[in-house]
Amino acid sequence: MTETAERFTPAQRTYGVMAAVALVSIAAGYGLSIFMGNSSDGGDMSASADGGCEEVLYWYDPMVPAQRFDQPGKSPFMDMELVAKCAGEAATAGVQIDPGLVQNFGIRTEAAKFGVLESEITVTGVLAYNGRDVAIVQPRAGGYVQRTYRRAQDDVVSRGAPLVDILVPEWGGAQREYLAVLGTGDEALAGAMRQRMLLLGMPAGMIDTVRRTGRAQTTITVAAPIGGAITMLSVRSGMTVVEGQTLAEITGFSPIWLEASVPEMQAADIRVGQPVHAALAAFPEERFAGRITAILPSADAQSRTITVRAELGNSSGRLKPGMFAQVSLSPDTRRALLVPSEAIIRTGRRAIVMLKQGEGGFLPAEVEIGREAGGRTEVLAGLTEGEEVVISGQFLLDSEASLSGLNIRPVSGAVSGEPDGSGTEGRTYQTTGRVTKISGTSITLNHPAVPELNWPAMVMPFALAKPSLAEGLEPGDNVEFTFTQLGTGPRIESIRKTGQ
Repeated sequence: MTETAERFTPAQRTYGVMAAVALVSIAAGYGLSIFMGNSSDGGDMSASADGGCEEVLYWYDPMVPAQRFDQPGKSPFMDMELVAKCAGEAATAGVQIDPGLVQNFGIRTEAAKFGVLESEITVTGVLAYNGRDVAIVQPRAGGYVQRTYRRAQDDVVSRGAPLVDILVPEWGGAQREYLAVLGTGDEALAGAMRQRMLLLGMPAGMIDTVRRTGRAQTTITVAAPIGGAITMLSVRSGMTVVEGQTLAEITGFSPIWLEASVPEMQAADIRVGQPVHAALAAFPEERFAGRITAILPSADAQSRTITVRAELGNSSGRLKPGMFAQVSLSPDTRRALLVPSEAIIRTGRRAIVMLKQGEGGFLPAEVEIGREAGGRTEVLAGLTEGEEVVISGQFLLDSEASLSGLNIRPVSGAVSGEPDGSGTEGRTYQTTGRVTKISGTSITLNHPAVPELNWPAMVMPFALAKPSLAEGLEPGDNVEFTFTQLGTGPRIESIRKTGQ
């Protein structure tokens, strides 16, 4: 009951107890039984090699029943002898139900298979000004505002549009001195005067105009350095301004920013450069495409979301800052082992599935899960392709297994922390093989016999010391690898592709 209390809420525990009582009641009339190992020998896993079978199909480890062996011997996963699979007998360890009652219990199964998880994250977002396209408008000299061109905050202006005319009286005297020096023909002195006027803040174009026309110009027109919206304006006709005073700020919105709030539990699926699509109420028939340019470094403490920033093209100016959007983010697709999401039993500490084991047999197994989308969940470790998981009635079976104290098959395929008892624990071995599957933190290899461990040639999963060891490998590759035999099963320490 301790395991049940740990893994379920009060409501779920009540449901589990009721399910268990129902199963026990049915067992009295219909033969529901809980067993470990080979039911034909009363649960004695140390029985003779053939288990009293008239015909042996293969041998197996009851804790890893999916792995088959051609001859008897010690299990490579646990300190126990392999059990014979007799013709007509179910090789399973776990909950056993009369096959005729499986349909009455509403138990349905589906095989785990490889596929592409077409996940799409839909979140809300808001359009904003482009914070990387901001211009601060300041005068190069102090003076008096003569004209403002009737500009107001939030006006949209183009690049080069006039904003304000400023009268700079001190420029008049410097320009007249410059014209007088030009009249003397002293080019060296004229050059010095030109440099002085540049230092006073006069544009080079204005100085050239003074020299060409021979007339002083004391009024300068300040223009917009970029196109965008005037997000700040602090100048009015008749006011006095000083050099370096901020007169206006102009912010661009082409491209425009899109800031979306992504739940932090999905933040691992987001990266810079990832494509996004936005749908806006103003344009229901259109989807606007862009790419993520930044992932902000902090999470919102109240909503527990991460803000991601994307850029959308907006040359027409139809998209306005402040508009809300429904944002679709498409994480990178990858081939993975998939099971229906309803097959996963989440206990808080781990995820469990119920595996079909022959006719009427079911075994709880721990799995590592990844992303979820479209009713499918990615299994990173704990299952192999073709194993059938229960997708309906699994809570009934799991409650019965928990109340009966059955072991759950761990992710590694062996009882966690239990030594293999062979004296080989911790030793490293080297052999060759061919990759058949790669799944998260494990890799399945078809390898020849390993005489040091009395292993026959077989196909079996190996844990990876580091997931990066499988980089560059694909199913079908021939490899040479070293592995360590641990209490939790074999673990690959190094692996490389060979040309054979």
